[in-house]
Amino acid sequence: MRARLTTALKEETHFIRYSYEECKATADWLLAQAPVRPLVGIVCGSGLGGLAEMLKDQLVIKYSDIPNFPQSTVHGHAGKLVFGTLKGKPCVCMQGRFHLYEGYPIQKTTMPIRVFKLMGVETVILTNAAGGLNQDFKVGDIMVIKDHINIPGFAGNNPLVGANDDRFGVRFPCMSDAYDRDLQQLFHSVAAELDYSAFMHEGVYSVLGGPSFETIAECRMLRVLGADAVGMSTVHEVIVARHCGMRVVALSLITNQAVMDYDSEKKANHEEVLQTGELRAKQMEKLVSTVVSRMELLNNKTLKACQ
Repeated sequence: MRARLTTALKEETHFIRYSYEECKATADWLLAQAPVRPLVGIVCGSGLGGLAEMLKDQLVIKYSDIPNFPQSTVHGHAGKLVFGTLKGKPCVCMQGRFHLYEGYPIQKTTMPIRVFKLMGVETVILTNAAGGLNQDFKVGDIMVIKDHINIPGFAGNNPLVGANDDRFGVRFPCMSDAYDRDLQQLFHSVAAELDYSAFMHEGVYSVLGGPSFETIAECRMLRVLGADAVGMSTVHEVIVARHCGMRVVALSLITNQAVMDYDSEKKANHEEVLQTGELRAKQMEKLVSTVVSRMELLNNKTLKACQ
C-alpha cells in the first residue's frame, strides 16, 4: 500500500513539473517537422487567432498531435500551432492558449512557452481579450501592457513553484522589467504611423483564475489596486518567458467594459469577447506584423548600445 502511494505521488509530481527533458523532447519533435526555426513566438488570445493566418509558407500542427502538449478546450481557441514567416521573420504562432480554469496545473498552461525557448524563440508577443477597468477605455481599444498584477500569485499559484531547473533560468527572476520597454515604444510608434493612436493605450493588466467573470466588488478592488484591464491569461506565460530570458511584449484587446455600478444592467459574456476580437482583428494583425518587420532595427539599436 505504502509503495503504491509513493509511486502515485512520484507520478503526480512528474505530471505537474514538466521537466526540461520533456520540454526538449517536444521542441525537438516540432523542429523536426518545422520548415523554419522560429525567432518570434506569438500567442493568440480569444478571437484573435487570425494573426496566425498571416504567416507565409505555413505548417499547421494540431495540439493533439504534439507529444506532451495540452489541449485547448475553449471556444475561440483553435488548438493549433502554426509555423511560417511573417514579414520574412521566422515565427511560430499559438492559435489558442491554456488557462487555469480549464483544470490544468499552472506549469502545464505555460509549458508551450518553455518549448518556444528550446526551439530558439527570442521574442514573445502575447495577445489577450480583456475587460476594461479604466473608464477611459472603450470596447475595441488596444492596451499595451506595461505591468501586471498576479492575483493567483498572491496565494502561491505561480508557474515557477517547485524545484528550479537552472537550464531554464534563475531561482528568483526579476519582474520589474517583465515587459520590454523598447518593444512597447515600438508598438506605440507603429500605431501612430498606422493612425491607430486614437484607440491605443498603455496600462496594467490583472489576471484572475476564472472562469466566472468578476463581481462588481472585485472590479472596484482591482481598479483601486491600479489595474486598467482584467483577464484570465497572459501573466503566467510572461513569468515563464522572462524566467527563460526571452523578451516579452503583450497587448490586451478591450472586448468588454467591466461592470462597476450596481445599478447597471450590463453583463459580461464570452460571445461579446469574440465579436469584438473579430471587429478589431485586421488592425491587430497589421499592428503586430508591422512591429515584427521592425524588430531587426530594434535589435541593432540594442546591440549598438551594448558596444
